[in-house]
Amino acid sequence: MRPIGRLALLAGAGMVVSTAFIFAGGQTPPPPAARPAAPAGRPAAQARPGAGGAQMPRTPEGKPDFSGIWQALNTAAWDIQDHNSALAGYLGVPPGRGVVEGNEIPYKPAALAQKKKNFEKRDTEDPAFTKCLLPGVPRATYMPYPFEIVQNPRMVGIRYEFARAVRTVDLAGRSREWLEGWPDFYMGDSRGKWEGDTLVVDVRKLDENTWFDHAGNFHDENLHVVERYSPIDRDHIQYEATIDDPNIFTRPWKMSMALYRIVDKNFEVFEWDCRFDQDSEKYKDATPK
Repeated sequence: MRPIGRLALLAGAGMVVSTAFIFAGGQTPPPPAARPAAPAGRPAAQARPGAGGAQMPRTPEGKPDFSGIWQALNTAAWDIQDHNSALAGYLGVPPGRGVVEGNEIPYKPAALAQKKKNFEKRDTEDPAFTKCLLPGVPRATYMPYPFEIVQNPRMVGIRYEFARAVRTVDLAGRSREWLEGWPDFYMGDSRGKWEGDTLVVDVRKLDENTWFDHAGNFHDENLHVVERYSPIDRDHIQYEATIDDPNIFTRPWKMSMALYRIVDKNFEVFEWDCRFDQDSEKYKDATPK
């Protein structure tokens, strides 16, 4: 779906989601270098279990309690595949290992051509880093900023620092029928269930105007993401996201990484509305007529 006429709708949806997030927590929240050739078939780096770490806390219902502040410590927001450093645009790109299984994204030929075009325009067209729009799923998880999880038996709420993004994961099995006819959402519609100790989240209705990274990896409106949050120990979660978009890719593919709990006692997830900052700078000299 195209972005024309979507701003009012997104604002209304944001109010609904923010209210649901507060309910989930039961509290009020506080006021151009080419990529080097990758080794063939090298699997993505896997999470290393903590040595002798305590187990993840449990809810009264016996499920892992992921409540807390988390962050991915990688460079996937810039490029989900292996990449060198670069002085691209005003951001720069730090070097890093990829998070894609096998380091290969199975694009269809036409989609691969579009990805290359995106790469060339990344410093002006990246929806997140350049335009400060909501990063979408799964990119919100590995943006280089913290996010907070709160949960109860019927819902999980996730509040991200970047772009004030918020999403809720319904655990009550509610129908998606009411979404028929609605436009897609930047953060999609998330429905979760427990498979043992793993929280499995099915994400659909994702707007096509988000990228997986700053390198131009992209999708269309048919994107379907299945996330898996599995406890490693008290301070680490193994995160996996399976990506399926039959118009863009020849098969489903997966990325994985570790999420790290931030244990600083005074740490907070602030709201960074960088789009507001951009507009403030752009119009700082404007005068009313």
